[in-house]
Amino acid sequence: MAQDALPFGWPDGRPLAISVSVMLEGWTDDAAPGIGPMGNPLRAGVYDTQAKSWSEYGAKTGAWRLLDVLADTKTQAVFYVSGILAERNPDLMKAIVQQGHIIAAHSWSQHIIPAYQSRQEELTDLKRCIDVLQKTSGMRPQGWISPRATPSLNTPELLAGEGMTWLADAFDRDLPYVVDTAKGPVVAIPFTMEVNDFPLCIRYGNEPDMFVRVLKSMLDGWSEIRSPAASLDITAHAHVFGRPAGAMAFKAAIKLAQESRYAWMTQHAHLTDLAMKNGKA
Repeated sequence: MAQDALPFGWPDGRPLAISVSVMLEGWTDDAAPGIGPMGNPLRAGVYDTQAKSWSEYGAKTGAWRLLDVLADTKTQAVFYVSGILAERNPDLMKAIVQQGHIIAAHSWSQHIIPAYQSRQEELTDLKRCIDVLQKTSGMRPQGWISPRATPSLNTPELLAGEGMTWLADAFDRDLPYVVDTAKGPVVAIPFTMEVNDFPLCIRYGNEPDMFVRVLKSMLDGWSEIRSPAASLDITAHAHVFGRPAGAMAFKAAIKLAQESRYAWMTQHAHLTDLAMKNGKA
């Protein structure tokens, strides 16, 4: 592909493909998030009841609010869902699919990171997650992102072996690309962090409006850099930006992207199809 050419399937004159993703994360009863809104961490080994309560807002309240935002903006998103959360919230899973969104897998629980697992442990966790997502939503997931976006060296092959087509654990390129494994190809989707509520507003303590300002600066300045094409994520965690101030920023960012002359709206499943057709590793 020529350096100044757009990939196959991209609209003329719109180099920036923007995907909207909602992270719908859960933890098993014996685990809680390691990062939360409180500034003073607990002593090692103490169960963080505040962090656990904070995380449960996503399924109970936040995801429903974000579904309203997506309906209002006529946006299709990918929901990356923990298996344990899907098992406990089948009505939410059905609502996501009924509204036209895509379900993808996000491990069984957010404290289970593939890089820590043996190959068999990872495969067992993957199968369990796929099965419960399909049972509760009626949609067999085709995509995956690891907790902490940290796969093992076995993850691409295990995903291909289960018939999955993409993993959003890539950080080394601007565009999706094909990864060949012993069990077949999968597409690596770059998971960009510039417009992501967790690092911006939880890890670095910015106000929700920073989410919108960063996106605006990228869209306004896109013509100033020599980048013929790139993919970009607008990412909200249901337990973070599902809250009122966050949902307002999420909605404003989506509208900003929809109005940009440089961008076009898509989602990871569609980018996967295009990457397979482009066939560029």
